[in-house]
Amino acid sequence: MRRRRQWVHPIVSQRLQKGHFHTLYFYLRQNSDKFQGYLLPYVSCFDELLVLLSPHLQRQDTFMRDCIPPVERLVITLRYLATGQSLASLHFAFLIGKSTASMVVRETCLAIWDVLHPAVMAQPQKEDWLQIADIFFQSCNFPNCVGAIDGKHIRVKKPIRSGSQFFNYKKYFSFVLFAVCDANYCFRYIDVGSYGSSSDSAVLGHSAFGQMLNNNELDLPGNTTLPGTTYPSMPFVFVGDEAFALGEHLMRPYSSRGLSIARRVFNYRLTRARRVVECAFGILANKWRFLHSPIHLKLETAISAVKAACVLHNFVRVRDGFNFEDSLSHSLESPNPSGVRGTRHGAAVRDHFTAYFLSPHGALPWQLEAI
Repeated sequence: MRRRRQWVHPIVSQRLQKGHFHTLYFYLRQNSDKFQGYLLPYVSCFDELLVLLSPHLQRQDTFMRDCIPPVERLVITLRYLATGQSLASLHFAFLIGKSTASMVVRETCLAIWDVLHPAVMAQPQKEDWLQIADIFFQSCNFPNCVGAIDGKHIRVKKPIRSGSQFFNYKKYFSFVLFAVCDANYCFRYIDVGSYGSSSDSAVLGHSAFGQMLNNNELDLPGNTTLPGTTYPSMPFVFVGDEAFALGEHLMRPYSSRGLSIARRVFNYRLTRARRVVECAFGILANKWRFLHSPIHLKLETAISAVKAACVLHNFVRVRDGFNFEDSLSHSLESPNPSGVRGTRHGAAVRDHFTAYFLSPHGALPWQLEAI
């Protein structure tokens, strides 16, 4: 091993005098807009987050040096998630070692996930599913819908000795963020880290959510009739794109070949509900901009950072308030073509929804013009 030339580099030794945290943080707190522009959460939201995380981020001082306090660790991590700057940039900005920056980001992201996940992404119960369905019907005009599902490829540098497992159909290396989203653009379930070469349907099938969905363990409400009708009783469903297989509790669009008017109307109505997960991904990436470029972290740390960003997304949105119209202009990506097949019962459920969307009780005045 090489002998260290210096115990602490002279630049790093100036952290308390010239580091960004010690020169900017207290001035930024005096201006809420500037603080939000630097770290993304507002001051009140940041303070609430700091109170929750401080016990998990506190380290012990030694006779050799003082530890980095929890507030500085949180500022460093949020700055990384908000900008996606490299660890070298954090090193020069906050005057901490590169390895220290990596450790701080990794440990803080793990703490954010452990603390916030039970609070902002707990598994919904029957009453929660019913509330989600009501909001979907009010905002997206799709009854009995309890969530929109989709997968997003998170670009990363090629993991060591991974071969082509993380090389996706878009011709870059990635892992998959699979998410279930409600109509307020909040994530209700996420699965992070599947191979980029896997299809969305395969990711769903191997996830805990997919297994609970197949085994009817999600505590979904019982079947109920659609608004304005008395027959038949319809199940509560999730909506997804053509990459997913049709099922009793999972609706996908009809194939685009030779569509009738009725099927085109169903595809339009399903897209109105499904787009919320695409919009949620857009809001997530535009707020936490480290997702805009390849993540240059170890794979485990990159997965932890994405999971932390997702729970922070929910944490901040709940406190900032919801606005359904804030991202309707977000463009939808073309679904990944897949040859997955559905079940006969799922096809029957879809046909009932199709008939309802053309009935006087379920039709929208503009739907024929929109298709």
